Amino acid sequence: MADRPDLAAMLHILVQSLVAAELPVLARHGISMWGYAALGALRDNPVRTQAALAEAIGADKTRIIGTLDKLQEAGLITRDPDPADRRARLLSLTETGRALYRAVQDEIQANENRLLAMLPEEDRSTFLRAAQALAALPREEIIGGPDPATAVRAQPSRDA
Repeated sequence: MADRPDLAAMLHILVQSLVAAELPVLARHGISMWGYAALGALRDNPVRTQAALAEAIGADKTRIIGTLDKLQEAGLITRDPDPADRRARLLSLTETGRALYRAVQDEIQANENRLLAMLPEEDRSTFLRAAQALAALPREEIIGGPDPATAVRAQPSRDA
């Protein structure tokens, strides 16, 4: 029998609190959580299709359109037709979008640094390394197999 709570139980409380701390920062900058996630994904990979971006941030590809519309209207991203597939749109971060993302991230990380300062320095470094290593794992590795939300389920043959 384990003598500690499950990771999800421990991290859930922490993540909920971190999100609550981020919401006022996002509001001050006039951006949603999905908008911030989209800007971050575009910062790391400057050109993506809308579908690839939605998948990367875990958003429904049909529901992310409104967020992308707002980001484009604010001059934070561009959406250009893909020369290889005119039905697809290629997304890029503008310099304004990059600057906004950095400003929001700086404020968010200032609070995170305040929180991390409550840990001894060696624990802080270890925690950050461990969190980065676990976050870098493929989703299938974390859940212990294929993602049931995206796995193709074999249909039984009617001829059997």
